[in-house]
Amino acid sequence: MRSGLLHSTELLHTCFTRARVCPPWKNRSSYHWASTVRWASHSNAKTWSQRSFCCAASASQAADSAAKVSSTPGNVVQILRERGLLQDIAGEGLEQAAANGPLTLYLGFDPTADSLHLGSLLGLIVLRWFQKCGHKVIALVGGATGRVGDPSGRSLERPVLSEAEIDGNVAGIRRNIESFLRPEAGSSPSVINNLDWLGGISFLDFLRDVGRFSRVNIMLSRDSVKSRLGREEGISFTEFTYQLLQGYDFLHLNQHHGVRLQVGGSDQMGNILTGLDLIRRCSDAGADSCFGLCFPLLTRTDGTKMGKSAEGAVWLAPEKLSPFKFYQYLLGSVPDTDVIKFLRMLTFLPLADIASLEGSMGSAEYKPNTAQRLLAEEVTRMVHGEEGLQQALKATEALAPGKRTQLDAAALEAIAEDAPTATLPREQVVGAPLADIIAATGMQPSKGAAKRMIKGGGVRMNNEKVAEETQTVTEEDLIEGRLLLLATGKKNKLVLRIE
Repeated sequence: MRSGLLHSTELLHTCFTRARVCPPWKNRSSYHWASTVRWASHSNAKTWSQRSFCCAASASQAADSAAKVSSTPGNVVQILRERGLLQDIAGEGLEQAAANGPLTLYLGFDPTADSLHLGSLLGLIVLRWFQKCGHKVIALVGGATGRVGDPSGRSLERPVLSEAEIDGNVAGIRRNIESFLRPEAGSSPSVINNLDWLGGISFLDFLRDVGRFSRVNIMLSRDSVKSRLGREEGISFTEFTYQLLQGYDFLHLNQHHGVRLQVGGSDQMGNILTGLDLIRRCSDAGADSCFGLCFPLLTRTDGTKMGKSAEGAVWLAPEKLSPFKFYQYLLGSVPDTDVIKFLRMLTFLPLADIASLEGSMGSAEYKPNTAQRLLAEEVTRMVHGEEGLQQALKATEALAPGKRTQLDAAALEAIAEDAPTATLPREQVVGAPLADIIAATGMQPSKGAAKRMIKGGGVRMNNEKVAEETQTVTEEDLIEGRLLLLATGKKNKLVLRIE
């Protein structure tokens, strides 16, 4: 409690998580909400006090915000359309508005984990395209909405996270965003947390100043709600009201930052429409010049989502997934039928270059996986930088059969995630015959078998062929004093850690 009143997100979280919303009608399809907002005329505009959260922003504030971007915007809507990054638009005239001058827009990320994943990358790329075309972008991290949980695309309610977990997730996602969205063409991106404004609103004030402008029949018609009403577990009042919190974010950013466009995945259109409707009902001016834009989810041709591996999500944070594994996922999980589509969506390569590559894929000269390798390199470089890409390439080369690659500890640690590993004490390694070490790690059944393999030219240490059966390991052989890469045959490799 603050100031004697429960705050809005606290009450939703603590009291209404178990309250279920049920449909009051039988034929819910009659309440379908159009994907394009049709503004209703609205009269008797009211003047609100400073306490009210529906104060209209002045036109000068929006103009000042737009004037801060100096570069001339390009036709970003057409670019997104050509690259397969545009699915729906709410409101009329967005393309013209984007061509007339710089827009301020935002995209929200709820802190459900301490890192974004590959699916989230699509949203960051859309923001980058707006940046490149001279627009002002804002990335919102939902420190408040993350305490409630978005029902969009969910069949069950999200697990409740502690405040400490949410704060940690907010910090992790902020790092993801700031490493990806760098200042470009005079436009510096902003990263903000909606807890900064939603955290100070009491539940009673929120009901009075926002809830009374929201229509339950429209809220019930949202796909994220309808899909849950027919299930036995239903939807809690907490998740049901999530759309109001996200809608209020749009209203707040419109008033205080001159935001005219909200961007989101295709499952966010209902929440975006709620925000547009709140702006129309609560603002005295500018509602007709606000828009929503949805990009498609990242899916393969067969309908399966990209961004999941057998081991879980494909995270953007290197602490959760190494650049090597990130690169390997992109290299090995994209079929020829999808790789051109993903090159358009996930990279900034010129479309003419992508079309040329597509044309070459059917020729006899085309080397298999060339397009996948390009995709993996471009996206890994964007997410992990040139250093991360080089680490991934070194590790990939080192694991390839028979390759002679210059090794370092970072590459070996990356390899260790996929290759077998063993650990031996230093006194059992330094000065010992290599054949003894190979037998001790289990790569060969005996010292004699190891010697025979060395004699036959089938053993490598740190990618160098071993010629002498009696060769010993020296301190100089250890990579950074603690690692060895051993190979018996072309494919049998092991990373040896020395304690």
